[in-house]
Amino acid sequence: MNQKARRAGQKSHKFCDSVPIKEPREASISELMLQANRLNQHGQTARAQGVCNQILAREPAHVNALNLLGLILQASGRHKLAAKTLRSAIAADPLNPACHYNLASSLQALGRQDEAALHFKQAIAFGARLKSTEDLILQNPTIAACVHLIEEKWPLPVKSEELFARHSLQSIADDLFLRCALETVPLLLAPLEKLLTLIRSVLLHQAIAAPAAADDVIVRLFCALARQCFINEYVFAQGDDETAQASRLRELLIDKIGEGAEISPLLLAAVGAYFPLHGLPRASLLMGRDWPTVAADLVRQQIGEPLAEAADRDSIVSLTAIEDRVSLQVMQQYEENPYPRWTVNPIVPIRGQSAVAPDDNRPARDILIAGCGSGQHAIDVAVINPEARIVAIDISLPSLAYARRKTREAGLRNVEYARADILQLGTLARSFDHIEAVGVLHHLAEPERGWRVLLSLLRPRGEMRVGLYSEAGRAGVVDMRAFIAERGYRPTAEDIRKCRQDILRDADQDRWRRATEAADFYTVSGCRDLLFHVMEYRFTIARIKAFLTEQNLVFLGFDINPRVIEQFQKRFPDSAALTDLDKWQAFEADNPQTFRRMYVFGVRKN
Repeated sequence: MNQKARRAGQKSHKFCDSVPIKEPREASISELMLQANRLNQHGQTARAQGVCNQILAREPAHVNALNLLGLILQASGRHKLAAKTLRSAIAADPLNPACHYNLASSLQALGRQDEAALHFKQAIAFGARLKSTEDLILQNPTIAACVHLIEEKWPLPVKSEELFARHSLQSIADDLFLRCALETVPLLLAPLEKLLTLIRSVLLHQAIAAPAAADDVIVRLFCALARQCFINEYVFAQGDDETAQASRLRELLIDKIGEGAEISPLLLAAVGAYFPLHGLPRASLLMGRDWPTVAADLVRQQIGEPLAEAADRDSIVSLTAIEDRVSLQVMQQYEENPYPRWTVNPIVPIRGQSAVAPDDNRPARDILIAGCGSGQHAIDVAVINPEARIVAIDISLPSLAYARRKTREAGLRNVEYARADILQLGTLARSFDHIEAVGVLHHLAEPERGWRVLLSLLRPRGEMRVGLYSEAGRAGVVDMRAFIAERGYRPTAEDIRKCRQDILRDADQDRWRRATEAADFYTVSGCRDLLFHVMEYRFTIARIKAFLTEQNLVFLGFDINPRVIEQFQKRFPDSAALTDLDKWQAFEADNPQTFRRMYVFGVRKN
């Protein structure tokens, strides 16, 4: 090397020494998680597993990494290790539905059916992520094929022998997740309802032909189906012949109860799939029998719980008289059909333990739930505010009794239930820091009068959360109610079933989408509340604003989907716009379905 080259080399070394060398940046955990998911989606499971292990080395309780690792192990048949990994994920996040579902799948593969059922039900209760319960049911190829055939021929009927000659009823009965779903929540999909209605008819004929000779799996399916029918209040269609056959089995069951004769679980399920068992004469005698577990669960649901609620009604305190004509009509509706119809509350954690730790430094608040119905809303508020003293009122004793039972089951002790008419609450010698009146004022004879009564119970600077039907948002429902009135359907279970079938058979399904996509369409009480209510007022934003001005209330904003907020702020970027009712009125005029369910908003008392 010549001198010139050496000098150039020295300069180069000096330059390199003067520039700091950057260490490669370590990927963040979120970046690694994205990478692991991408690798797994492209079938590179070994590399995805390696990335999950990197994440867990840094954060051992990372739920998404544990869940993905569990799925990878599950896919390779290593179910014991998958179950152990998924249990760790659940320990870190007990309310994670995906982890419960995936753990249940591994436990089922290991033959641990009872444990699997527990975790499937927890997944359903906490709300399966990514897929709905109905979508997960349709992952069963036999169920999906049956639904496809029924929909292909609809509204023409599919004969059961044609359907089950092609597809095995046994493979449907074997589906543990389906049975868990049937036992746990109302299913909200019309095509699936059509299949379940047909299965019920087939099982009814089997119960008539050979009530004692059924396969255990078929009995478990029929018991689960009977529990679903009780949950949805027997909303499935039934022909006159089918009703007559079920009625004959009901009489047979009544005779056997009176004689103390042996009763097969299939007979019990066949009757319970068409009639609530607690309505049978001397139904309580069935509780003392030694039943298989599936039948015992059916007896508890259809006899034990309703009888306990009926006995509880006498101990519910009445705070006011109920004398208003409209209030009495509304009371009758909700006495006949307590609403909302719900079974599990995703906010209430496993075994009723509080999801929110009490804050000892936070002063206890007094909260009133006006129009608590069957208690789901009151329980939500109680879980979120464990330090609060809560009074929950309603005019329906059956609703209140149901609410009390579910509150006890949740292990909550900070809710006091009472019967009262909002219009008469002015005599109540109590005041509250916060009042919830969501979905109740628009069923009063004079909504604003009831609203003023509630405001008289609200302390200075107290806040109120209100839910009111929107005139624009309910336009489709108004049209449907006009159709119902024109056809003369009555608010009875029989007519509601008939009305629903006429809706489902209408060639113009777009006309009914507002109803068939609503959860309320899939129970008798929900359908009655949605389409047959005895009293319904609808509000506009202008009407709400006028009332707030009259009462000197501060508008705190709407509770609404974040995507709607995003759209609103694109048009009205000013931060103050979110509490500007004039701007919301303009937005709703261009987007009439913004508040399709109802306006839900907060106000503060000056």
